[in-house]
Amino acid sequence: MINIKNILMLFLTVLMVGSCTMDFREINTNNNSPIDVQPSFLLRNVIWDYNENMSYEGFVSGGLLSQHFTAVDFNLFDRHSLLEPQFGGNPWPFIYRNLRNNEIILDKALANPTFAVYEGPARILKAYMAAELTDIFGKVPYSEALNGKEGNLTPAYDKQEDIYLAVGGIIDNLKKAKAAIDSYQGSIPLEGDIIYGGELAKWRKLANSLLIKAYIRISAIEDVGNNIQDIVDEGDFIELAEDNATFDFTNGEPNNFRLATARAGDFNIYVMSLTSEEILKGYVDPRATRFFRPTGNSTSAYKGLLNGPDASETTISIADYSLAGTIFRENTGDLDANIMTSWETNLLLAEATIKGYITGDAAEYYNTGVEQSFAYWGVEMPVIYLTTGPAAFTEMDAIEKIITQKWISSYVKGFEGWIEYRRTGFPALKTVAASLNDDLIPVKMPYPTDEAALNSESFNDATLLMGGNSINSPVWWDVD
Repeated sequence: MINIKNILMLFLTVLMVGSCTMDFREINTNNNSPIDVQPSFLLRNVIWDYNENMSYEGFVSGGLLSQHFTAVDFNLFDRHSLLEPQFGGNPWPFIYRNLRNNEIILDKALANPTFAVYEGPARILKAYMAAELTDIFGKVPYSEALNGKEGNLTPAYDKQEDIYLAVGGIIDNLKKAKAAIDSYQGSIPLEGDIIYGGELAKWRKLANSLLIKAYIRISAIEDVGNNIQDIVDEGDFIELAEDNATFDFTNGEPNNFRLATARAGDFNIYVMSLTSEEILKGYVDPRATRFFRPTGNSTSAYKGLLNGPDASETTISIADYSLAGTIFRENTGDLDANIMTSWETNLLLAEATIKGYITGDAAEYYNTGVEQSFAYWGVEMPVIYLTTGPAAFTEMDAIEKIITQKWISSYVKGFEGWIEYRRTGFPALKTVAASLNDDLIPVKMPYPTDEAALNSESFNDATLLMGGNSINSPVWWDVD
């Protein structure tokens, strides 16, 4: 027997579902939520978010790889078990997040003449972030990585040489950025620029300094001399501190350096490394007083600990060692998020001169870079430091001194110190105390574990020749 009540209920249900379906988009649209975002807001967010995160990672994980600092506890990463990040050690997510957001800026600039002013800075930021990504990880998803909205959720891993040299790569984007800045004739200002306040001319200098850096990084495997000489002849790069690509942290929230708000116990995990102690003492370098505090047992002694102790088998009293300096905690208003500086540019040019890539005075570039580094860190340079002191320039060991000075200057950019060690072998880093990597210093970061699950085919292709997700397989430009 047909149940009229059930039929009626079915009819009403279908009617209600149909009505809900027809009005679904309207009902579920938040009229108070923007459906688009202005590039100025994205630019501000990308600059801040990327560099705040990289400054933090550069301290807590890059600083361990570079042996600026030692972690006395919760230190599997310091012992080179790099797939076990604790207080840091996985920059992959925020790099890709900001590459994605920056790509939105670039797409808008290319599609709408109103936003054309953003093309140059967006290309520069893309090159800058891509360079740090591939120098840390080697092969990475790049050319297909930002196309998720087009349905590609499993991007292939690009070869590092393509990320540097191919159309759409690091060097190509920096050149196109300069061309975009040169050709911009509009009157709309660059808003959201917390680096240069909208001065496109300074962005152009940044592009050239990043080009110098990129060429030097691949110089062991590519002929780059003429390219660097052309930039030097042009003369439009970051030579002076007033053109530095940096922005200031503050002493108070919300824009202070992240370790300013860390628990005391978490901050006190990081102490001076033995590598730092030996290098800074060897150069009689007063920047030690900026980077570290005297030991808890002394008002003047600075002491470091060998990286990677086994905390379960070693009793360590932090009072015996130098904690990180007040600039990283109480006085972060004196600390910068560092993208590119005059001291780094001049030290790069010193190396280029010594290696014969360009003509010039290597000693002058070196001395200028060191002087600028002291000023950058707010430390008075001793009169004899560059004349009769151990850091005085000599051609015999010029490369070691140049790279060591870059290492000393990079205490909030620890990945840079580690990358330059991999490229040049300087300064000489130490075998860690209780290595979980067969006493080898890693030469790349491992891919995050979720890549194997979420992008397995591309991940397997990328790691096939490395024998797995290896941290001991050198990247393309690391030929030594």
